[in-house]
Amino acid sequence: MTYHLPAGKALGGPYTVDVTPGSAGWGFSSLRVLELPPGGTHTFGTDDSEWIVVPLSGGCTVTAADDFGQDTFDLTGRPDVFSGVSDFAYLPRDARATVTSAAGGRFALAGARCTRRLPARYGPASEVPVELRGTGTCSRQVNNFGAAGVFECDKLIAVEVITPGGNWSSFPPHKHDEHRPGEESVLEEIYYFEFAGHDGVPGLGYQRVSPSGPGRDTDVLAEVRDGDVVLIPDGWHGPSMATPGHHMYYLNVMAGPEAERAWLICDHPDHAWIRDTWPDQPVDPRLPLYTAPETSR
Repeated sequence: MTYHLPAGKALGGPYTVDVTPGSAGWGFSSLRVLELPPGGTHTFGTDDSEWIVVPLSGGCTVTAADDFGQDTFDLTGRPDVFSGVSDFAYLPRDARATVTSAAGGRFALAGARCTRRLPARYGPASEVPVELRGTGTCSRQVNNFGAAGVFECDKLIAVEVITPGGNWSSFPPHKHDEHRPGEESVLEEIYYFEFAGHDGVPGLGYQRVSPSGPGRDTDVLAEVRDGDVVLIPDGWHGPSMATPGHHMYYLNVMAGPEAERAWLICDHPDHAWIRDTWPDQPVDPRLPLYTAPETSR
């Protein structure tokens, strides 16, 4: 199994990234990235999965229709992932969805196989919690738009992480591949990366995943660039390293078989001590890159 998919290696139909449970070899998590030209439109069936449409760049109109009616949401979006929090739309399973963009743009579709059919909903940017996690060189920003306990889904968990150039995130390394009630949950995870360039030079970073035990042999040390994907069915993941001078963005998509939708993790025992040093250091003064707007449309 190939766990690092460089840009262009996960193409599928109209999508520049198309990761499905079938292509990933697991049971729940999906990610698509849709690029639309000005005036472009795309229609798809949500089938057995729930989806969140979040603009990476540009805005769009999202429609979800079924036998009971139709819901339409206008997403303002943003110029790019380094300039602001975006609004988003939730799409239920067993619906027909359409994404249309007057000016064009790129849109992430984070998905998870599910059983409950929840209503289609709009998520305003003003209600996205922006969290600063870690301190010093472990400082990063987390946009918790689809986190458990923040926005209701059946299985899907989705967040955005921004790591300033030179910093490490997803650290200490952690895992979520065992069912241990109240301590750790089983979640398949997708990382999708973008980077801030400098004077026309593209950014890059590095991602590490290491085996967490017998039968869990995911092992990745990858140089990651714009549009790259890393699949994490199991294992210790982290650090995610941003090279100096280039901010790193990644979208995390998670889902799994647990009855409770929760992000419960276990830190690597060799590195968990680093959390104890955080109270003695300041948060990176470059953060937050931005905060959620006070009001949405």
